[in-house]
Amino acid sequence: MDKLAYSITDTAKALSLGRTSVYALIAEGRLETFKFGSRRLVKAESIRRLVDGQA
Repeated sequence: MDKLAYSITDTAKALSLGRTSVYALIAEGRLETFKFGSRRLVKAESIRRLVDGQA
């Protein structure tokens, strides 16, 4: 089963970016996140849309 969500650190690794850049993309609304307990997670489909240029 594919992952449905990634941590900020895993998202940064997947996109070859720093955590600050990932937070900037979140603030711009280009990456969709949600809270699960105390963790902030990035939806996998949001990462795919960003990479495909649809974000």
